Amino acid sequence: MKYIKLGDLEVSRIGLGAMGMSFGYTGSGTTDAESIRTVHRALELGVTLLDTAEIYGPYTNEELIGRAVRGRRDEVVLATKFGLVSHAGGGPGVPDSTPANIRTSVEGSLRRLGTDHIDLCYQHRVDPNTPIEDTVGALAELVAEGKIRHIGLSEAGAGTIRRAHAVHPVTALQSEYSLWTRDPEADVLPVLRELGIGFVAYSPLGHGFLTGTVRSTDGFDESDLRATNPRFLAENFRANQRIADEVEAVADEAGATPAQVALAWLLGKGDDIVPIPGTRRVTRVEENTAADTVELTEAQTARLDNLPTASGDHHTAEQMELMGL
Repeated sequence: MKYIKLGDLEVSRIGLGAMGMSFGYTGSGTTDAESIRTVHRALELGVTLLDTAEIYGPYTNEELIGRAVRGRRDEVVLATKFGLVSHAGGGPGVPDSTPANIRTSVEGSLRRLGTDHIDLCYQHRVDPNTPIEDTVGALAELVAEGKIRHIGLSEAGAGTIRRAHAVHPVTALQSEYSLWTRDPEADVLPVLRELGIGFVAYSPLGHGFLTGTVRSTDGFDESDLRATNPRFLAENFRANQRIADEVEAVADEAGATPAQVALAWLLGKGDDIVPIPGTRRVTRVEENTAADTVELTEAQTARLDNLPTASGDHHTAEQMELMGL
């Protein structure tokens, strides 16, 4: 496994997203023992960046990761997020990045993760009711106290990134980025590179779609986020199959799996980009981390660059309202 730096934070070239172990997908939360084995296997393969959030569950995913890294804390870069649980009465799903709420959230995350510090603490979504300067100022106080080491943002727009970074250095931005979600390329990535901020790509496999294994939505239960995701609905789902088919064709040519090709394409976009594919299965983490060794030809990269734009937004209308602020 190769290693790169997000700002001045060294992490593995490929990380592990833990959300689906506890939340968001059909079967989440049913295989904790396998999920812990997956984390341990990832560490054996050289993965250091583990990504969770208090909203995942809520809370149960942080508890799971805390159990998984017990006795191995020095091997990992723990990343978690606050801001989508309001502890002042709003509850889960309510944006709240007020200084008081941040402190409550961080204390809870530290307890659940079983650690005295968070390596990378992200604002999960920009709170439209709290100035970003107030939010980052509160985070800077926690940095000074040693409770967090690095500050991150998630799905923030270019202007917010600049304002946040002016208060305290931002180490990384986490946003969705993949072969079918290329929104960050136009405005956000140039700003990150100007300021020396790293990029962490969540859902780099398009919620599993780019692996070529999702050929029907019939198996999704009501807890599955894909059941309401516009790209998985009706005509959009059928239209988007052509993207998965082309990724599979390139994979056959490259002697790799579709997941490895999708990740290799993303890795080729810059050594300041770290994808965090999520899985709760050992075999998948082995497959995903092996993408670090896949070399795409210029022709193969061009074919992937020229894939059609995905049909449908990559989140629901309600979720999209909190992106790019």
